[in-house]
Amino acid sequence: MNSSAAEPSPPPPPPDLLVLHGLRFFGHHGVSAAERRAGGEFTVDLDVEADLGRAQVSDEVADTVNYVDLYEAVRGVVEEGEFHLLEAMASQIAAVVLSLPKVERVHLRVTKPPRLPAQAIGFAVEIVRPH
Repeated sequence: MNSSAAEPSPPPPPPDLLVLHGLRFFGHHGVSAAERRAGGEFTVDLDVEADLGRAQVSDEVADTVNYVDLYEAVRGVVEEGEFHLLEAMASQIAAVVLSLPKVERVHLRVTKPPRLPAQAIGFAVEIVRPH
């Protein structure tokens, strides 16, 4: 046995996550003008990676990503924007969330209500964006 061989380093710990699932908003989005005019409910599931180590010790909201800031970032895009495609909405949500301090990565899903007879749950787009 060669005792001088370096041992492999342990894998990094899993990332810290802030999880906000089931955020529901009313927005005016869709391919057709009639769909945008009528509007509908959209659900956003958000997993945000951030270094939460400092907040775990300090117990101070200033040391984490504030849930209210995340909620307001998503709300602003869904309720105040207008998109033809969920892909565009999801990309904009990711960009706004990634602009918040301490956010390192975002994984999100945007779901719209069923529009087709065969759909039981709805249609969703899921994206992951690193900082």
